[in-house]
Amino acid sequence: MAAHLLLGALMLGSALAISYHKPAWIPLGDSLSPRLGQDVTNGNGVLGTLDAPRLAKFLPDTHASRHRRKGYSPTDIGIGDVPVTGVTRYYNFTITEQNIAPDGVVRSGMVVNGGYPGPTIEANWGDYFEISVVNALPNEGTSIHWHGLIQHETPYMDGVPGIVQCPIAPGGNFTYRFRADLYGTSFYHSHYSAQYTGGIYGAMIIHGPTENAQYDEDIGPVLLNDWYHLPPPQSNNNLINGKMNVSRQRCTPNAGISKFTFQSGKTYRLRLINAGAEGMQKFSIDGHTMTVIANDFVPLKPYQTDVVTLGIGQRSDIIVTATGKAGQSYWMRSDLGLNALSNPAGCTNNDGVSPLALAAIYYEGADTNSVPTTNSTVPESSIQSCMNDPLNMTVPYYSLTPSTTPAMSQNIDITFASNGTNYLFYMNNSTFRADYNDPILLEAKLGQTVFPAEENVISTGNASSVRFVLYNYAFTGAHPMHMHGHNYWVLAEGYGTWDGTVTNAGNPQRRDVQLLPPAQVNADLVVTSPSYIVLQFNADNPGVWPLHCHIAWHVSAGLYVSILENPTAIKSMHIPKPAAWTGKDVPDQIDSGL
Repeated sequence: MAAHLLLGALMLGSALAISYHKPAWIPLGDSLSPRLGQDVTNGNGVLGTLDAPRLAKFLPDTHASRHRRKGYSPTDIGIGDVPVTGVTRYYNFTITEQNIAPDGVVRSGMVVNGGYPGPTIEANWGDYFEISVVNALPNEGTSIHWHGLIQHETPYMDGVPGIVQCPIAPGGNFTYRFRADLYGTSFYHSHYSAQYTGGIYGAMIIHGPTENAQYDEDIGPVLLNDWYHLPPPQSNNNLINGKMNVSRQRCTPNAGISKFTFQSGKTYRLRLINAGAEGMQKFSIDGHTMTVIANDFVPLKPYQTDVVTLGIGQRSDIIVTATGKAGQSYWMRSDLGLNALSNPAGCTNNDGVSPLALAAIYYEGADTNSVPTTNSTVPESSIQSCMNDPLNMTVPYYSLTPSTTPAMSQNIDITFASNGTNYLFYMNNSTFRADYNDPILLEAKLGQTVFPAEENVISTGNASSVRFVLYNYAFTGAHPMHMHGHNYWVLAEGYGTWDGTVTNAGNPQRRDVQLLPPAQVNADLVVTSPSYIVLQFNADNPGVWPLHCHIAWHVSAGLYVSILENPTAIKSMHIPKPAAWTGKDVPDQIDSGL
């Protein structure tokens, strides 16, 4: 049984690699060294350079005071109100294909405006974003998802093909317009067939109240991601803000690392974002303690830690006090840990050569061309843990209490099995596949309530609150479960069968991605007990909302359900003309589509 599951994981990676025919990997051979005559740094991205700008606490406009109003709980629809600013922030994106080499190894990538990572977009809480996206890819569709935003009254701008829109066709364009209805740290990314793992992503910062934490300077986004020279499942490197050297074991010249500057005595906000494909990140700074002030878009009662765990799609805002002295330098670290395919205790599928990403922090007067010599004091047990911080540590700053008797409650079992050809993921015995030409939201607008089994639609009807108990029976590591359209409460986590106990029942943790731990296995790697998490949300945001694992290969292999919320309200919803796709000569769809 265990051997079959392990083989299945490898087959899954091999099968999904086909989806990477665009972007393609440049054949390696002896090409692990940078190629002369090409830009082999990082696609011209400014993040991670000493020229990277610090962020202001608010963008300038005539209504800045409205963003500073206190007393809001802006983390669920109907709780507090979003400021009306009358301001729109305009951006233009062009998606292209080009060779990039974040770590010195050249491969074909897909980038936004010619840079990797893509440009950082910013707004104040309550502003509108208006973003025009041109698909200049030669033969693939695309779409952009604005990760973590509620999209209240604009579910058709959520950016998921086959769910709320058709893909943007090659040579086509589409303009997204939506409200910055939450504040904090997030990112945007392609939601088309694991495409974002080739480079289509960037930070999204929304400025808002900061009464739960004070700091001197905002360093800005710190994007963390595993990186691939060859097709998955195993990553070959790990990056911080799109940069990292390849291990000396590969005999590759240094490609450069990200660099930051601190001044002794100051406090700094760092916005950590796991924008990777599969790898869980363990973030730390040698010799420094971190204070966590937000998870995803939810401000927290601050707490201190030596290591921050980030599953794919998760974000944590931290404050660091610069306790070093002039002339000193320190390593910033983000570790993928052990390889799960070779060690059952591992959390990620990396090749074991370069799982540790490093960046340098230089204090005033330090030589910024020097290499730090500091060591980590983070216990190995913390690096190897495949769970987020305990729920009782992560208490929202603004208190919200969920209903003890939700109107709807449902168990969802996650399994991993062969369909006779490939190993796929199933949620309640059904694996997902999108129809690019027939988005679910548009069918719901027409009054459809019954959908094909492969679209995995769960209707909440007119229920006012919904609870899902997710059970993981799959021997495939932890699953970062992301829900669109909501910040959900995380009521409980554990192993076996949930007994109804809620952690911090009066004010449970809220976020939009939570790690569902790995199932427990015996010495033969056979699952002996499932893991679980319990999620609950107020169903007051009509739309079709994805609930899925954010590991690219897992959602590509069907680990996904669509939450059809308040179908009656959707029928009366005004939906602008969607992006056009094609009714004939449909390109091959080689995975779930997402």
